[in-house]
Amino acid sequence: MLKILAPLDRGRPFCDGVSRRNFLKIGGLGAAGLSLPNLLALEAQAGIRNSHKSVILIYLVGGPPHQDMFDLKPDAPREIAGPHKPIGTNVPGIQICELFPRMAKMMDKFVVIRSLVGAQSDHDASQCFTGRNLRTEIAPAGGWPQFGSVVGKLQGGVDSATPPFVSLCYECTHPPYNEPGPGLLGVASSSFRPVGPGRADLTLQGITYDRLSDRARLLASMDRFRRDVDASGKMEGMDAFTQQAMGMLTSSKLAEALDLSKEDPRLVARYGTGDTVKRIDENGAPRVPQSFLAARRLVEAGARVVTVNYSKWDWHGGPGNDIFSREREDFPIFDQGITALVEDLHQRGLDKDCTVLVWGEFGRTPRISAQVGRDHWPRVAMALLAGGGMPCGQVIGSTDRLGGEANSRPVTFPEVFATLYRNLGIDVNTATVTDTKGRPRYLVEDGTQPIRELA
Repeated sequence: MLKILAPLDRGRPFCDGVSRRNFLKIGGLGAAGLSLPNLLALEAQAGIRNSHKSVILIYLVGGPPHQDMFDLKPDAPREIAGPHKPIGTNVPGIQICELFPRMAKMMDKFVVIRSLVGAQSDHDASQCFTGRNLRTEIAPAGGWPQFGSVVGKLQGGVDSATPPFVSLCYECTHPPYNEPGPGLLGVASSSFRPVGPGRADLTLQGITYDRLSDRARLLASMDRFRRDVDASGKMEGMDAFTQQAMGMLTSSKLAEALDLSKEDPRLVARYGTGDTVKRIDENGAPRVPQSFLAARRLVEAGARVVTVNYSKWDWHGGPGNDIFSREREDFPIFDQGITALVEDLHQRGLDKDCTVLVWGEFGRTPRISAQVGRDHWPRVAMALLAGGGMPCGQVIGSTDRLGGEANSRPVTFPEVFATLYRNLGIDVNTATVTDTKGRPRYLVEDGTQPIRELA
């Protein structure tokens, strides 16, 4: 509300104490070029009203070792504790691995969940993207949709040039490591995937906008008769893809968001570098911290959800591949990339609107194996969160003295997803999506609420 604080007209002021003369002064602002449209334009230039709620979901492929990262047990027996030491952080009482020095200096901007329970026992990315345990829940026809597909369906796009859900996940040769897809929502709710050579298709190459419009009209006329008789839902998906493609081709916004050369080279270097082709392990994802920067740029361009898969964390050990050597190699690179992302969001004023979630499909065994590795451990795992306007600088939950069981405040996968939805402005108590049989489906398990410590 715009208030005019000026001396009252002793003659006949209005009931709110503002005189006719002052109203004339307000109207005069228009002559000075400060009409409402101009004020809104100035707000846009200043970045006001230009933000939206968003989530960057980072999947650590293969299951990260919680007891070597954020829940160290230095007093446990040697075959449990491992060689790394805990270090203090800028939040009194919180300690993390010594290989995360950057994170330790800004722990007040993170939340660690040490007691994530209910994980499945097999390698499968689906639970990290849907919140559903396929071993304990019966999936509806079509399958559970992943988080980004649900958000895109419910909230739509912020900008016609940017899809609401963008996946930066690299294709893994082990199929369960890959995102599960839109499930019962159908192909129209699929993610947009700009990873790989398809990026070149985001810009017009020798085609004018007029010719593009002619082609669009021709396509519409040819498809009309098929759309009238289609009962599979595929044409609806094709319509969505066509509209999405037109929006992207007639704007450079998405292509520019993916072009890291547009960034200050010093900031790019701050995130760190990786190889988009080389796989640390043959069936995992490449180690590409630049994806974190691309995710931030996509959020700024209008994406509501961006997913990233990062490196390979399934460290069972073996000759030349023991878990602690891998940690000494991977942890510092991850430390650099994730702190750059969170610091970047804060510096750009996005920390209240963009939620960052980092996790994997399960934890690792407390006992170090004879091959100097840690095996699969679904009984307890970890998650790392930041941003979203949440009260950060805290640890939620604890494990027993060996890091093998939740000791206090167990947190479930559905609770984490309920929190993400809440941060996006979606009420899990009322919001539903419709399955292929026309029945409404809640977004998380019935009755699940957001994590109370993050309200």
